[in-house]
Amino acid sequence: MNIKLIKSGSLTGKENEFYFVSQSKYEQLPISSEEMAYLKAKLDGDVEIIEFNRYSHKIFVHVSKLQECTDKNLEGTRQLGYKLHGICQENRITSLIIKDEFDSDQFLLALIEGLVLSNYQFIKYLSDTKKVKYYLTHLQLESKTLTKNQIEELVALTTGVKYARDLVNEPNSFLTANRLSAEFKQMGVDANFDVDILERQQIQSLKMGGLLAVNKGSIEDPTFSILEWNPLNKVNSKPIVFVGKGIVYDTGGLSLKPTKDSMDLMKSDMGGAAAVAGAMYAIAKSKIPVHVIGLVPATDNRPGGNAYAPGDIINMFNGISVEVLNTDAEGRLVLADALTYAKKYDPEFVIDLATLTGAAAVAIGKYGVVAMGNENGLEKMDSLKKAGNTVHERIVEFPFWEEYDELIKSDIADLKNIGTRDGGAITAGKFLEHFTDYPWIHIDIAGPAFLSAKDNYRGKGGTGVGVRLLFEFIKKYQS
Repeated sequence: MNIKLIKSGSLTGKENEFYFVSQSKYEQLPISSEEMAYLKAKLDGDVEIIEFNRYSHKIFVHVSKLQECTDKNLEGTRQLGYKLHGICQENRITSLIIKDEFDSDQFLLALIEGLVLSNYQFIKYLSDTKKVKYYLTHLQLESKTLTKNQIEELVALTTGVKYARDLVNEPNSFLTANRLSAEFKQMGVDANFDVDILERQQIQSLKMGGLLAVNKGSIEDPTFSILEWNPLNKVNSKPIVFVGKGIVYDTGGLSLKPTKDSMDLMKSDMGGAAAVAGAMYAIAKSKIPVHVIGLVPATDNRPGGNAYAPGDIINMFNGISVEVLNTDAEGRLVLADALTYAKKYDPEFVIDLATLTGAAAVAIGKYGVVAMGNENGLEKMDSLKKAGNTVHERIVEFPFWEEYDELIKSDIADLKNIGTRDGGAITAGKFLEHFTDYPWIHIDIAGPAFLSAKDNYRGKGGTGVGVRLLFEFIKKYQS
């Protein structure tokens, strides 16, 4: 979608317009007395968006009662953007002008964010898109409060979400591990961040036992992508590192998943990798002065002839031995190698994101993400929660008591890759903790990463969850 700021008075008067107006100002709108009477009648009936048909064009009005810029009110305004998008689609509107009579840049940005994110579609593989393609392509903004920089930042963020959604929605027939890395390369060119790809030989020389084990059943080579935004004016002396799970397709390996409502959705198992890449894109494109590194171990997990098997023992990148009891608990194995690799940067703080456990999805559903971390990492938890509340990618902190460590002890190796049914999301996090010696938080995004039904501006399919969370966290970090 093309978005630009325009000056007041630069219109012909025959464009489709949306007035975003406060309750104290709506009587000053440039509409006729009959239209004002109609508007007031509709307001009494609690209609959110009032429509006026002027035949050559349409005018839409939303009179907001909001005064306080709370997280809840911002989310409500994003959902208003989703409703506005539905009206644009219903009326086949290709171009819309939003006139800000509310004079709040935060509310207006939330409205536009909801509208733009609602305009996302993944229809690449449809032969005929005429009946389903969204009409809205141009958005013009008339505002006294918004700046060009704010618009550019919003475009960068929503584009980062779009990239993440595209990656999650792509089938494995297209998105192999190597193709995923190639997509990162292209994103790096567009946003001016560095991308370095480690291939099989380098991964073998590093002895990344977890990534190599999961890859054994595949006919495709694994990759390990390193994304880096290192601006000259950075405010941090040590980098912040994001780690994303890049399982481009997960059959469960020899511990095969059932197909319905499980394996058929597993093109989305690289949602963490997509979130890291989308966030890196938005941060670099917005030129935020924070040194950030993204690490993505990538492979598919298949039951090929040489696949790793339950009962195998793996020697990990950091030397820890792991007894494999379930090959469908593969995400923690590839993440563990990446978390070990992160040590080389002497990071200030590390966040990993992964569609790691069904237990997290069962616990809180699609309504938020689950997080836990080591003692030093928890110092950042409040900041992450605040960022999550702001963008409505809310964080539920799970306990991380040491008793959970007992559930992943093996009789014949240092660790086993699964615990019991109790606390499944937590024992997965506890496994990862063994590969960290720096402040660290683990975020399990399994619930909202991929949706089977449309959910307002998050849409259907890949949601890009995590991109806005990480972006908001880094943006506030540098201020």
